[in-house]
Amino acid sequence: MQTRDRNPQTLPTPEQPPARTATLRRTTGETDVQVTLNLDGTGTCTAQTGIPFLDHMLHQIASHGLIDLDVRATGDIEIDDHHTNEDVGITLGQALAKALSDRKGIVRFGHFIAPLDEALIQVALDFSGRPHLSYGLQIPTQRVGTYDTQLVREFFAALVNHSQITLHIRQLDGINSHHIIEATFKAFARALRMATEIDPRRAGSIPSSKGVL
Repeated sequence: MQTRDRNPQTLPTPEQPPARTATLRRTTGETDVQVTLNLDGTGTCTAQTGIPFLDHMLHQIASHGLIDLDVRATGDIEIDDHHTNEDVGITLGQALAKALSDRKGIVRFGHFIAPLDEALIQVALDFSGRPHLSYGLQIPTQRVGTYDTQLVREFFAALVNHSQITLHIRQLDGINSHHIIEATFKAFARALRMATEIDPRRAGSIPSSKGVL
């Protein structure tokens, strides 16, 4: 009589890729910022920075980059928005770097041209490990609502320095400040999505001839 094996050999399950998530908190005498992100999300976003226009732009990054993003910040906005805006950029950049870890398997490069009515913005980026910002926006007004448009550059400079990416932003057309800025964030989001996607032909290797980024 045949007996049934009580301990049948089970087939190995495929190894799950590590979660590309990060939570970081940055606290200074001027601000308290916490960022949680998931690079493989669906675009959900909670943004509570005390700066309504910045919240709107963070929603663009999440929605068009398909990143789940939770950003909560308090800061000395009774003085102005500068410190909070910059520290959100710093913390988001640090969270991106942490979520990507050694950057194995990613496409690395990303680019996109986003139209928004009359505005047309080109963004190209490289998760190179070498922070560099080339910023070519010409925003015609000093403010959009209460937001100082000079802070757009400060946000991206902070993000670039702390995520260690090379980022080029070019304005191909545009006369409306809101359209120019929003098209920039949308183009950045799509370029970011392209660059951080997993390349199936990389097989987990680092996308550099040097073997390190």
